[in-house]
Amino acid sequence: MTEGLPMAVPAQGLPPRVRIHEVGARDGLQNEQAVVPTEVKAEFIHRLAHAGLTTIEATSFVRPEWVPQLADAERLFPMLADLGGAPDIELPVLVPNGRGLDRAIALGARRIAVFGSATESFAKANLNRTVDESLAMFEPVVARAREDRMWVRGYLSMCFGDPWEGPVPIHQVVRVAKALRDMGCDELSLGDTIGVATPGHVQTLLAELNEEGVPTDALAVHFHDTYGQALANTLAALQHGVTTVDASAGGLGGCPYAKSATGNLATEDLVWMLDGLGIETGVDLGRLVTTSGWLAERLGRPSPSRTVRALSHKE
Repeated sequence: MTEGLPMAVPAQGLPPRVRIHEVGARDGLQNEQAVVPTEVKAEFIHRLAHAGLTTIEATSFVRPEWVPQLADAERLFPMLADLGGAPDIELPVLVPNGRGLDRAIALGARRIAVFGSATESFAKANLNRTVDESLAMFEPVVARAREDRMWVRGYLSMCFGDPWEGPVPIHQVVRVAKALRDMGCDELSLGDTIGVATPGHVQTLLAELNEEGVPTDALAVHFHDTYGQALANTLAALQHGVTTVDASAGGLGGCPYAKSATGNLATEDLVWMLDGLGIETGVDLGRLVTTSGWLAERLGRPSPSRTVRALSHKE
């Protein structure tokens, strides 16, 4: 570590604390070519928790043939029982449909997420349904989860651009976001799935959502760093009042159904910026860097995170 850096210099108009929604173990590892052993995944999640991350998306209850890298959900989730019982650790899981919800409930999951799309092309590629058909599929899933007093997140992908359709009209994103919110999602994660967003676009979308009745405290942001804009877009969201940011340890991930999507915003890069702004996260950057370096060794390649590379440099 570089002693004393970054120096904390707060900026006006930013939240005092940010909750990081860590997606590396699910969104990151699902994009790996090789299947990562279950024991490595379990240790990765435990290391993330020990680094201070309190929301760690653990896995996805999709059909194994869809995402083979996450086919071990039934084996992995019980290996996290010690974390799931901790009052300050949350382990949300992705569920695509009613069957996925059944599997999650059977293992004691209490926080779930559904994964929608703002565009027809991606809905077809990812779910083999239209946008409205996918919403109709999610509605009974969310209703059942809410009846069971589960917390529900709604992912909304392709909020800023789509590899098949190009720019995505803001009103189109707002319509689907409102539908997810109205069916009972506690939180909406706005995804820049191919990394084309810029700060003005981010703030305009957030303002439009507010005008249509979606409060800022129900919103999270999920940026990919394809064009190097993820941190700038995150800062724009923080300036608007967003306090939940998705990130992936080591910058792992992409999207198996959107080939132009590169890695997620690296958690370490996010924490470096937030530490420098004096914004609390509860995350120990040194432990997190060590964790991502440990995983990179097991994946057989360097971490994409600039902060991991900088702090892991040996003279």
